[in-house]
Amino acid sequence: MQTFLWHDYETWGVNPVYDRPCQFAAIRTDENLNPVGEPVMIYAKPGSDYLPHPQAALVTGISPQHADANGVCEAAFIRQIHDLMMQPQTCSVGYNSLRFDDEVTRHTLYRNLHDAYEREYKNGNSRWDLIDVVRLCAVTRPDGINWPTDENGLPSFRLEALTAANGIEQQGAHDALVDVRATIDVARLIRDKQPKLFEYALSMRDKMTVSQLLSVGSFKPIFHISGMFGSANACASVVVPIAMHPTNKNEVICFDLREDPTPFMTLDAETLRQRLFGSNAELQVQAEQAGVESLARFPIKNIHINKCPMVAGVGLLKDESVCRRANLDPAQIMQNLQRVRNWGELPALLKQLYVGRTFETPSDPDAMLYGGGFFSYNDKNQLAQLRALPPEELAEQSSVFDDARLPEMVFRYRARNYPQTLSADERAQWQEYCAAVLDKPGTDKRLSYDVFDSALAEAADTEQGAAQRALLDALAAWRQQLQHTNSVLDEPIQ
Repeated sequence: MQTFLWHDYETWGVNPVYDRPCQFAAIRTDENLNPVGEPVMIYAKPGSDYLPHPQAALVTGISPQHADANGVCEAAFIRQIHDLMMQPQTCSVGYNSLRFDDEVTRHTLYRNLHDAYEREYKNGNSRWDLIDVVRLCAVTRPDGINWPTDENGLPSFRLEALTAANGIEQQGAHDALVDVRATIDVARLIRDKQPKLFEYALSMRDKMTVSQLLSVGSFKPIFHISGMFGSANACASVVVPIAMHPTNKNEVICFDLREDPTPFMTLDAETLRQRLFGSNAELQVQAEQAGVESLARFPIKNIHINKCPMVAGVGLLKDESVCRRANLDPAQIMQNLQRVRNWGELPALLKQLYVGRTFETPSDPDAMLYGGGFFSYNDKNQLAQLRALPPEELAEQSSVFDDARLPEMVFRYRARNYPQTLSADERAQWQEYCAAVLDKPGTDKRLSYDVFDSALAEAADTEQGAAQRALLDALAAWRQQLQHTNSVLDEPIQ
């Protein structure tokens, strides 16, 4: 039987690479969204090499002391989550989960020596995300549901706004279990009011279904949902697939047909590269140098076929209400499509731009999930054996790995989760590492003591209630405790 594992994380920050989860909640349902088993809620103890972001703690209301007292070490935390997600025929799903929660899962699995991906496809498993289903419903089949707007009158797809507009109780937003229940209720609402759309959206979990619809090489236009198109456009546009990404077989390079390609046809490859990949600040400098107010970005939108994209045929444009909600002009779309089709060099040009794109590879093994390649079969087997060992036996293992990241990762795994297994020399090594991370911030997104202090002071300067002030006091106390712990070299880490 297929089941959905509706889940949500609360985290100590917004960067899944460096920030850590503090709470996980999940409810399993059957295909009819009826609960199966009991809800799950787990806290993770904060690591001794990490400072939570004060603003994140204010959002969740969770103090590090509460997570420490009620939680388990991160290795046990992610092991329980992995077991839930690896049950056969499980579809792991959340609200904005593909862009955030799934990244938290992947990086936490990786940091704790698991395969970061197999739970997404093994045993008939899959993943899904409700947020783009909600957006697709709002712009194409809105009947029967109340659609909230924000303070600017634009569509709002915030979970709290949707539940409030539709009479769904959600007391305690940003509590993981509360958010999970709200997500299931919104899913039920869409399934009940628009069952065909709900089933169609589920079919987008299949990469082959998506690939056939995109039909790269045919230059057929596709209706596409993405937050990148903006709420002013109902997060919708029409794109035309141009080429497969030259290095990622799951990525299709598309042109956004809301835009006229003509101004870009005369630009050279380097200028197009800047218009595509340059930062906003870089483009603004170039605009000022050119004596113009702004420079238009090259309107390329990529679709990942393994991320359940919401795509559909352009027959939707025959519905005037859809075009009105999405601010789409069908005649202009078709005109732009013909211009793209006449731009014969575009597929090769786009491949050239992406082949030449370079990224700075992080040197920290904890941050090298995507930059360091896949672990070998031999390494995976050794990691599975390590994870199965009682903590007290970890120190006795002398594994030889193919991957250069793993010796340091295994040491950190022991130090974060089982500090009692460290020798005196290893404790000193770990505390030296913690000091390097927390005293001397590098170029990554982790908080140092100084940055934490500034963020805490900034939060304290804003108007806060008694509960928020108590939370800020708890954060300050945690910071002092952490610094003391990491500076006492002759005592075990607690």
